[in-house]
Amino acid sequence: MSQITFSEAEYQNKKRKTRREIFLERMDKLIPWKQLEKKVTRYYPKGQTGRPPYPLSAMLRVHCMQLFYNLSDPAMEDALYEIESMRHFAGLKLDRLPDETTILKFRHFLERHGLGKALFKEVNKHLEKSGLMLRKGSIVDATIISAPSSTKNESGQRVFGDAGYLGIQ
Repeated sequence: MSQITFSEAEYQNKKRKTRREIFLERMDKLIPWKQLEKKVTRYYPKGQTGRPPYPLSAMLRVHCMQLFYNLSDPAMEDALYEIESMRHFAGLKLDRLPDETTILKFRHFLERHGLGKALFKEVNKHLEKSGLMLRKGSIVDATIISAPSSTKNESGQRVFGDAGYLGIQ
């Protein structure tokens, strides 16, 4: 068993969860990871030559996070270095993270074998059961949210909060 990093120790002792953590926990439960792995595993490199591949489950999760947050390959690499909740979701440790080239090659691997669309359909099928859908990099929640009717008043000036309280007439 390896020793935990300071980042992991801080993450474990936090007082509250962020929206990102809550979202990733929800996606972890909603997405059928084993089914996705089954679709990909026969094509995935076994690591018999060269550098050993990252676990398939980790790379699938990294790929999904790229879709969820609409991140480029370099941005995904940076996010893995900077954000403990994303590393935790992917099952990765700070001492061994995929770089942008590895992330790019995994995406191209999925495209080469026609797996991207198949995985996308599988994920959407399961998300629909919970009233969610994935579209080009964003999760859309089908619940109703309340929103302010307008950000401008009749005179065309922006109003933030209670107009009387801010001294705006």
